[in-house]
Amino acid sequence: MTQELIIDIAMANRSGETAEIMRRYNDVFQRHDPSALDELVAQDCVIENTTPAPDGARRAGKAACVELWSAIATAPGTRFDLEETFGAGDRATIRWRYLMADGSSLRGVNLMRVADGRIIEAMGYVKG
Repeated sequence: MTQELIIDIAMANRSGETAEIMRRYNDVFQRHDPSALDELVAQDCVIENTTPAPDGARRAGKAACVELWSAIATAPGTRFDLEETFGAGDRATIRWRYLMADGSSLRGVNLMRVADGRIIEAMGYVKG
């Protein structure tokens, strides 16, 4: 087996693991049930949130990240419509539309990174 083939197989395996983590993460918001976050979020996770504009706020540590995502997932009258989730190696991109309780919406993207089966980084961006 050549070195290139071994690397390609390792990358494919990592991509599959990342895709599964992202599927479970997206389910939190689709089901409005944050109970899976504790298993999905690493102790040293960092979020760069989309608000407040223009640069967003930074959350560091598992507790802060789980708290933020739990609040978003359970906000009354809201929902995420997933447009696309793409994973490559330890990274993923999620394109979404967030529908708010007042009927307005935002389109955005999250750039995600995983390590050892957990989310370690999430950087969110919205269209202005």
